[in-house]
Amino acid sequence: MLQNSRMAHALSLSRRSLLQALPLSLLTWPGSARAAGSFALYNAPKYAEGFTHFDYVNPRAPIGGTLWLTPPSSAGSFDKLNPFTLRGTAPPGLASLVFESLMMPSWDEPNSIYGLLAEDVAVAADGLSVRFRLHPAARFSTGDAVTAEDVCHSFDTLTGASAAPGIKVQFGDVARVMAEGARHVRFLFRRANHELPLIVAGMPVFSRKWGAGKTFDQVVNDPPIASGPYRVERVSQNRDIVYARRDDYWGWMLPSRRGQFNFARVGYKLYRDDTARLEAFKAGDFDLIQEFIAKNWVRQYNGPKFKSGELIKCALPNHNPAGFQGMVMNLRRPLFQDWRVRKALALALDFQWLNRMLFYGEYARIHGYFANSPFEAKSVPDADEIALLRPLRAQLRSTVFGPLPTLPSTDYPGSLRANLLAARGLLRDANWHYRDGALRNARGEAFAFEYLDSQGAMARVMAPYAQALEKLGISLRYRQVDFALYQRRMDRFEFDMTTVRYFGSPSPGNELRDRFGSAAASVEGSDNAWGLRSAAVDVLIGHVVQAQTWPELVAACKALDRVLVCGWYSVPQWYAAQHRVAYRARLFGIPDTLPLYYEPESWAIACWWALPGHLSNPELR
Repeated sequence: MLQNSRMAHALSLSRRSLLQALPLSLLTWPGSARAAGSFALYNAPKYAEGFTHFDYVNPRAPIGGTLWLTPPSSAGSFDKLNPFTLRGTAPPGLASLVFESLMMPSWDEPNSIYGLLAEDVAVAADGLSVRFRLHPAARFSTGDAVTAEDVCHSFDTLTGASAAPGIKVQFGDVARVMAEGARHVRFLFRRANHELPLIVAGMPVFSRKWGAGKTFDQVVNDPPIASGPYRVERVSQNRDIVYARRDDYWGWMLPSRRGQFNFARVGYKLYRDDTARLEAFKAGDFDLIQEFIAKNWVRQYNGPKFKSGELIKCALPNHNPAGFQGMVMNLRRPLFQDWRVRKALALALDFQWLNRMLFYGEYARIHGYFANSPFEAKSVPDADEIALLRPLRAQLRSTVFGPLPTLPSTDYPGSLRANLLAARGLLRDANWHYRDGALRNARGEAFAFEYLDSQGAMARVMAPYAQALEKLGISLRYRQVDFALYQRRMDRFEFDMTTVRYFGSPSPGNELRDRFGSAAASVEGSDNAWGLRSAAVDVLIGHVVQAQTWPELVAACKALDRVLVCGWYSVPQWYAAQHRVAYRARLFGIPDTLPLYYEPESWAIACWWALPGHLSNPELR
């Protein structure tokens, strides 16, 4: 049974004393599993106590060389060295290379974490607290020990008014954090939430001395004081940044770090558009690129360097949950309040034509919000889903309890014309009628909206979509803006429609509150781009984060996915079943074993190494 939130605040002195007195190894919440220095939500961690390194690394990899990268989005520049505030743009790589968390996942399994800043973890049997023991060798880049007070300071700062508001939403179920001596820190929860130990274990930790005397949003270009394996070495015109490997990094011999981060330097170059980025790669300005545009992959990744083998083009297996990618309708706009209008807009997108004519058949259609994962709703709800949905029947449309609606194909015998006729009927039912050259409502207002884009990649998709909508009397205006303005407008929800992509998770949980929760809809900078406010969705998110077994998690996610799909809040797009990657082959060694869940850039940084002859640090190009 769930605990009342006041109980997390009002733990008695005797109960706290008992928790502190028990050995760490005795404090384990039922449904989870642990070994010394690790924790798993379900089953046992893959790597047993005493493991020396992850299977997907080379523990004898040589150290040296430089890896040059570029971010997948064309941000163009950055203007701060603090990745945790709302305003401004931080450089790529900063959060992952410079900052560390208490524990870290392996890429071989979902739902498991291993020791990093914390050498051990213990979850209370009632799930209302978790206690970490910090590693005695953990040090910041200044040489100062990482203490429990630093962890408390990091939490208080990240959930304070000066940090990005979405972070506070992520940690909304944490009542407070207590330092219990220099090396022990306890997180107390408002309610039992099976995923919370993993969430707090992933919180970035930084020194109390970073930006001391300033409010956090004024800590802009102060060099971070953190504990990660790299430090910021050089910034050039806010366009390039170079991170240097720390010889004095405290954690090189940890099993969770051995064989990783083998490059003496990791550098990023930023470009203002995708064309310049691709040509720079071919010219040798950086070493690895991931391509997200199918047309480019098929037509642009060729030439003498690819034929000679200097550049390698490969499609890597992608077992990552695809998550969601689609055109989001801003429900804060009255235009998108009616589900019939939203469904009509979804019917007007001809995915099959796009995939055939523009994407070279490279993509599969997304229908929901947990694509390519066990959490994706299928067909009719099963008994476990019904058990969660039945108490919410009064708040849900009846279609939730029937076969899952899917978008019809335009391949023969289907057609776009048939879909547009169905869309016209829906719009008519929603009291939108064609007159005076446009689709109009009862007040005579024309149906018109703007699609906001930052990179221009969607222009060729939106053109045929706009033509289809025009047949219905709807005017779609395509607007491209620079990345900084796009980000500012998204933070403030100043858009009608745009494309949003969220990566999937092998263990969905608290991030769903920020993405679909009612409270996040009014939080500036949150991930709830839709502005979705649904009591039923909030309840189902609660079931997800409170799930104590794998079947419970699957059922809750499927029920949530079903409700979201039946709400027609988006125009679902597509996903690629492979990672499309090109790299400079003659410079790097690559482990024989691929991890299961990974992103190519992160994998290259953590697991690749420079080949002999390229180990000495070359001139920064």
